[in-house]
Amino acid sequence: MDVRSLNGVMTYAPASREELIHYAFVNQKILIAVNAEKILLSTKESQALINRNLGYPDGIGAVWALQKKGIHNAVKIPGCELWLDVIKTYYKTKSFYLIGGKQDVIDATVIKLKEDFKDINIVNYRNGFISNALEKQNLINDIFKKKPNVVFVAMGSPMQEFLMEEMQQQHPALYQGLGGSFDVYTGHVRRAPEWWVKNNLEWAYRLAKQPSRIKRQLVYIDFMLLLLRNKI
Repeated sequence: MDVRSLNGVMTYAPASREELIHYAFVNQKILIAVNAEKILLSTKESQALINRNLGYPDGIGAVWALQKKGIHNAVKIPGCELWLDVIKTYYKTKSFYLIGGKQDVIDATVIKLKEDFKDINIVNYRNGFISNALEKQNLINDIFKKKPNVVFVAMGSPMQEFLMEEMQQQHPALYQGLGGSFDVYTGHVRRAPEWWVKNNLEWAYRLAKQPSRIKRQLVYIDFMLLLLRNKI
């Protein structure tokens, strides 16, 4: 699988979601979403975090950057869809552990997953509010005890990635950081309609719904200017 450095962020470019999922399972990797914001605002610390693991093109900005680097078949793989692709492919043969969100959100997520995937094996789950070192250690111990094949962590970046690395040291598995994906899956947060998604305009939809994001969205202008000048 091809990989390129995007402003110091090593980003893999699978030809399909299936290739990415297979590679992550075989190599027991931590999947980390890479987008324009993470590329442009990368630091030595964030670069090292992603580069130790498996960064994939979650946003269209990352796809364009990969294409600019010569990988013309690079495809966008939204993390909020990828985790469900993992489940659809393996829910009858693999076990799952879910971490993240408020208690009502994670409860609703588990209920919906059991409705959508009748034979899914969820060995345990908990909310994303870990208040002290003892709670974290108890979670890591439980991961080691239950030995799930897949662990999803929806706590926001980079907190979720650092936690996954600690868990990975005790129990190798496929891990994926999900951010707010449980909220989207359960309908607590609405994703952009299909037309906006297909036309790579999710960022514009979110901006229209939440104008206060304007400062954050200015990153994309800077990103595109640098990309056009081959500075990414």
